[in-house]
Amino acid sequence: MGSNIEQSQDDVPHEKNLKEKTVTSQKLKRHDPLDLESSKMPGAKQVVGWSVIMKLAFQSLGVVYGDIGTSPLYVFSTIFLDGIKHEEDVLGALSLIIYTITLIPVVKYVFIVLQANDNGDGGTFALYSLICRYTKVGLIPSTQAEDKDVSTFKLDMPDRRTRRASKLKSTLENSNFAKFFLLLATMLGTSMVIGDGVLTPCISVLSAVGGVKAAAPSVMTEDRIVWLSVAILILLFVFQRFGTEKVGYTFAPILCMWFVLITGIGIYNFVTIDITIFRALNPMYIVAYFQRNGKDAWVSLGGVVMCITGAEALFADVGHFTVRSVQISMCCVTYPALILAYLGQGAFLTKHSDDVADTFYKSLPKSIYWPMFGVAVLAAIIASQALISGTFAIIQQSLALGCFPRVKIMHTSKKHHGQIYIPEINTLLMLACVLVTLAFRTTEKLSNAYGIAVVFVMVLTSCFLVLVMIMIWKTHILLIIAYVLVIGSVELVYLSAVLYKFDQGGYLPLAFAMFLLFIMYVWNYVYRKKYHFELKNKISPEKVKETVDETNSYHRLPGLAIFYSELVHGIPPIFKHYVENVPALHSVLVFASVKSLPISKVPLEERFLFRRVKPYDLYVFRCVWLV
Repeated sequence: MGSNIEQSQDDVPHEKNLKEKTVTSQKLKRHDPLDLESSKMPGAKQVVGWSVIMKLAFQSLGVVYGDIGTSPLYVFSTIFLDGIKHEEDVLGALSLIIYTITLIPVVKYVFIVLQANDNGDGGTFALYSLICRYTKVGLIPSTQAEDKDVSTFKLDMPDRRTRRASKLKSTLENSNFAKFFLLLATMLGTSMVIGDGVLTPCISVLSAVGGVKAAAPSVMTEDRIVWLSVAILILLFVFQRFGTEKVGYTFAPILCMWFVLITGIGIYNFVTIDITIFRALNPMYIVAYFQRNGKDAWVSLGGVVMCITGAEALFADVGHFTVRSVQISMCCVTYPALILAYLGQGAFLTKHSDDVADTFYKSLPKSIYWPMFGVAVLAAIIASQALISGTFAIIQQSLALGCFPRVKIMHTSKKHHGQIYIPEINTLLMLACVLVTLAFRTTEKLSNAYGIAVVFVMVLTSCFLVLVMIMIWKTHILLIIAYVLVIGSVELVYLSAVLYKFDQGGYLPLAFAMFLLFIMYVWNYVYRKKYHFELKNKISPEKVKETVDETNSYHRLPGLAIFYSELVHGIPPIFKHYVENVPALHSVLVFASVKSLPISKVPLEERFLFRRVKPYDLYVFRCVWLV
């Protein structure tokens, strides 16, 4: 009895170990034993706590909202370029501003578009990557069975697809034109966002520094304003190397102070000047504004759209933070501050319509003019940060899809993977900003150029979002129609208005986008041609030994030889060329590839895929690095 008990107790750990090994083998199922040896068990999924979310929300104030937050500096002056002709025009324009901010940045981006992020990343390429993950519209045929073993690649799709989603998915997958069109549209939208990254610093800094001219016109000439703006822009781009986290913590307190001050000034103005300015909440003033001004009202929409510049940064920069943190900072701080600031400026203009050219600075109480000027300059500098960070993010995404020349990407935070810095892009943006500032010199000309880039990206984002709604979210058709009729139609009206000023500077972002589009498409075209050539001429594992045996003088040297190739299937043709020209091979051969999956992040323990290539006596291995 005792021996039996002792024997059964000894067997328990043995059985437990067998079970654990069986479970481990099932979880780490690969193609050969080398994969089992090289793999690690995935760690537990990390959950972002509220303390981290609040910290990121605070950081986002210094990165995401600088552009849209400083729009009160110049919006009314760009709407009424020829002055205010009727008192109620102020109410009509103010009503347009309020409902535009509510509809586009808040309803569209904060509550809808942010939900279409690609595993945390945002922007045009993130939407394209998300669509590629659910439909076979990518132009690089590099998919393989192991891709979907990556935990972040798994798709949570319903078993039953709607007829509408299946039909659209099939149309996209079977049409080469649709695939090329989606890629070109993505590249164009990305180029427009980068164009925003060039124009935003210029117009923000010029408008803020222009406050000195309003107070002391004899001291600050136009030339001095331009050169001072150039110096500030250079300092801004030099500061980028410290990373998003340090930039956010440095800039966030300044933006917080900015939002508090413009809120206070707004409340002060409508309380002391015209408390009835809340009449602008009645949308009938918009109807009356268009009835009274006709074509001029439609043209002025090009100025109204300046109140939502930087809205695309809400989506493009989400990879630096989280969806929840951006939603909190927008709804709790930025949105109420902007609404109150514009209400205050509207109240001021109802009594001082002649000061519309310098609405912001003229509406300031004289006692705080210079302190507010200092904060405005700092806020304008920070305004440039939103789309600079967004540009870094979308360049990284375009690299992953083979649509941009390879550049050095520096990760500036160990805790947040999306916080990056790209030195080459930072330098190019700085040079472009300096040249644009020297060429245009005034905010009026820049606003014409800026509006086209802003609205075009918004329209393109809406088009991609409709595809996501149909194929991925399976949204009810009535909700999709409502989105298109309400938000889509508003954006198209704004686009028509900004295109009216094409010859007054609006050509700049389109020319810049065409230049970037050319670079991206040529790079992608060559990338695809190279990949298809290697795929067509690849060497199968069965022919590796035959290729080696055909070499007359064949020797194995001690050491490791690594061959790099874009090809992830088979042995690249460069190997045959190498064997024919080099009379010796190293004892271990590794064919390495870097493969970008259509997902934003691959867990560290799942990034390397190892295989041993037959015949085994040649010691040839395949290593694919998933990024």
